Amino acid sequence: MIEARNITRTYRTHGAFTGPRTVHALRGVDFTLPKGGAVSFIGESGCGKTTLGKILTGLETFDGGELVVDGTELSGLSPRRRAPYFRRIQMVHQDPYSALNPTRTVGQILGDPLRMRAKETGASRREQEDRAAELLELVGLQPDGVLGKYPHQLSGGQRQRVVIARALTVDPEVLIADEAVSMIDVSMRLGILSLLRDLRERLGISLLFITHDVATARYVGEGGELHVIYRGQVIERGPTDRVIQAPVHPYTQCLLSAIPVLRGIEEPGPDRLVPLASLDERTDTPGCLFAPRCPFATDACTAERPALVRLGDGAGGADDPGGADGAAGAGDAGDHRHACLHPEARHVVAVEAAV
Repeated sequence: MIEARNITRTYRTHGAFTGPRTVHALRGVDFTLPKGGAVSFIGESGCGKTTLGKILTGLETFDGGELVVDGTELSGLSPRRRAPYFRRIQMVHQDPYSALNPTRTVGQILGDPLRMRAKETGASRREQEDRAAELLELVGLQPDGVLGKYPHQLSGGQRQRVVIARALTVDPEVLIADEAVSMIDVSMRLGILSLLRDLRERLGISLLFITHDVATARYVGEGGELHVIYRGQVIERGPTDRVIQAPVHPYTQCLLSAIPVLRGIEEPGPDRLVPLASLDERTDTPGCLFAPRCPFATDACTAERPALVRLGDGAGGADDPGGADGAAGAGDAGDHRHACLHPEARHVVAVEAAV
């Protein structure tokens, strides 16, 4: 459905006190989202995940690369000719409290895009109202109790379901969920995640899931592909379960080490990886972007930027007795790729929290 090839995006600013500044939001991102499939992107805040989502929905431009939607390359098209393709890709925003107009009822919020859609489909007013009720039922809400309410009269979980229903009003083929559950109570998150999985299965919608939470990426992206992105560069990718169970890049291992577990419940492992320093976007090296924070960095890491290669190719691969595949012992890696000069699978332990 979507194929991104070497997508780049750079921002240049000039502050009165900070002077000129260049931020590389995306550095040659490649991925393929199949029809009805799922792709997840995880990483720290500021690593470029939301920028990628905005580019895919036409809210942001990109500097270089190719974006192909359903077989059509969009970079050579005018904004007017791109619009029908971007309409097929809808975003579920992170904050359900600011994503809805507080001065309009749920019925009006859903009615506006349905009226615009009716210009193409010729749907009558009654059919538009029926469609609004049908969409609310699809996302698990009772139309009679919701249509006449304003957003402030709904819970956080109900608001996010309305946001999803609004995204479905134009019959999209792709949903981009940008931290869709990060601002919702923990008790409601599973319901929204299950809804996204259900929509993918029932409607055949392709799902691109953006998050910093490994657990939600694993649940929603089951059977799909997981991309770990750091400072705009994908540093590890592959089948979701494979990347989580046997990560080989130290940054991915640090992300897994940050997951809290209850002391005395989970069995601790031998290692817990923590970055050596906090993230500083102003520092840039010709080598690996993670090298200044990596506990295993060598001189070669700061001098040479590794490319994304298949696990088993190059240093530390499956043919190396001390490499990632040998350490993991997990068999065929599939299309598991990494951007590390010294890949090694490690059994990391999450941060412990007292019961």
